[in-house]
Amino acid sequence: MKARHLTIIAKKEFRGLFSERTILLAVLLQLFIALFSSFLMVGLTSMYDPSSLSQYSHFRYSVGYAGNDSEMLNYLHDSPDFRVFKMNLSTAVAALGERKLAAVIYVPDTAPDAQEPVKITLYTLENDLQSAIVDVKLKDIFLHYESDLRQVRAGRISEQPIPLQLPPEKSGGDFYEFVYGLLIPLLVFMPAIISSALIIDLITEEYQHDTLETLISTPVTFSEMVWGKVLACEILIPIQAGAWLVLLMINGIAIENAPLILLQVAVSSLILILLGTLTALHYRERTAAQFIFSTALVVLILFALSLPANPMNLLTRLAVGTAGPEQWIVLATTLAIIAVLAYATQRYAERISRLSHSG
Repeated sequence: MKARHLTIIAKKEFRGLFSERTILLAVLLQLFIALFSSFLMVGLTSMYDPSSLSQYSHFRYSVGYAGNDSEMLNYLHDSPDFRVFKMNLSTAVAALGERKLAAVIYVPDTAPDAQEPVKITLYTLENDLQSAIVDVKLKDIFLHYESDLRQVRAGRISEQPIPLQLPPEKSGGDFYEFVYGLLIPLLVFMPAIISSALIIDLITEEYQHDTLETLISTPVTFSEMVWGKVLACEILIPIQAGAWLVLLMINGIAIENAPLILLQVAVSSLILILLGTLTALHYRERTAAQFIFSTALVVLILFALSLPANPMNLLTRLAVGTAGPEQWIVLATTLAIIAVLAYATQRYAERISRLSHSG
């Protein structure tokens, strides 16, 4: 196997990548995510934790208050987050439907020391992001009013509850989870998934365009053709992943051990590329190969995520600087898997080459 032949094939594939619109769009999407990661962090975090938006909102929301005057009305007036309008319930609900109000609170005519519970009704817009923020901001007021009612009705308590000492909440949890648990692994591993799908297209197109026989008739062997394509796909990964890490750092995100992250990503990604190569060599038809590989990829990712020292977890620990010696164990294991897949790829390519020459 000659390095010059591998370089020729790799350069040829790089020139052809600029005509692959799907690949270019995927790269541009990752570039957008990396460039605006700080902005996207707020929006994407709200998808799984809408209450996180309350810390970014400093707007005073208009709230309708209906029913009996109570201490809650004073709490709402004292809150810097709300402008309170006392009105009839039907009028308030109608204003809420027209989005003139962010919420409506109804307090019944139940005395604080009454036997029956005080059932407060909160009206908000369904499936509305603003309602999620208002709910979070109203929660503290409701809890404060509930504490007052408990004090008024303390004489009815026959058993004393056990006090719980909970640790204070720390801010920044959502940012930490999103950036280091999702954004960084997603960006650096996405090039691997793209390259593993790309290698299937690069190999199967030789069969579909009937250019395989032309390649075999040149000094470049079939094995060199395959490894040249693998080389082109592998080179793309550290280049893209490195660019994403630099853009994240420009966004003010601190990332430790960037060279080790790129090493782990490049090595782990080669497994996916070799699996895609074997799939393409076996099926030789793009649609079938992509379908089988995509299905197997989902199973492989789920299996990898179930392992304690999976690549995603390792990347997160490397990014925050808490990875231990286990990173070298993972690297050694990955290299052993690559050796097995590389041997299988070489043998399979040689077998196909012999069949092509004999046929």
